[in-house]
Amino acid sequence: MATEQELSDFLKSVEKRAFKRAVYQVRDEEAALDIVQDSMMKLAEHYGDKPAAELPPLFQRILSTTTLDWFRRQKVRNALFSNLSDFDAPDGEGDFDLLEALSGTSEQAESAEDSARRAQILSEIELQIQQLPPRQREAFLLRYWEEMDLAETAAVMGCSQGSVKTHCFRAIQTLAKALRAREIMP
Repeated sequence: MATEQELSDFLKSVEKRAFKRAVYQVRDEEAALDIVQDSMMKLAEHYGDKPAAELPPLFQRILSTTTLDWFRRQKVRNALFSNLSDFDAPDGEGDFDLLEALSGTSEQAESAEDSARRAQILSEIELQIQQLPPRQREAFLLRYWEEMDLAETAAVMGCSQGSVKTHCFRAIQTLAKALRAREIMP
């Protein structure tokens, strides 16, 4: 069984990645923060007594379910209040940096031109990830952002491993095509 400290350490270790994943999904930082907080509370309340090794897939599944619940609530809200201008769909724009954790890890000084180019590329990658269909985006982020294996990703998404492979393949193909069209090469 996970101790309070193990649970706390686990939640600290996933909070930033979970927030970024939620922002990619809902395209609203405030809603993403609420989703992550709700997911963490659910994990602590309902699964805090599970072994520490079981926490990562449980949390990812809870995060996915909480995100789906948010979309369902938004769909109902938008259907009921579609004529009110206060409930316009979010534009998906913002100051969110796709790889901010990685950008701070380099100790080397870089030119302003290199820095601006890197920021432009990261912004374009972020935009392209946001434009992926929801299931492809979820599979891509779980596999390559959260570094989950195929079985864990399938369990979190509630689908077969073959479906995860298909979603990831299509996401990679779409991203590669879009980035090549913008002359961004690996």
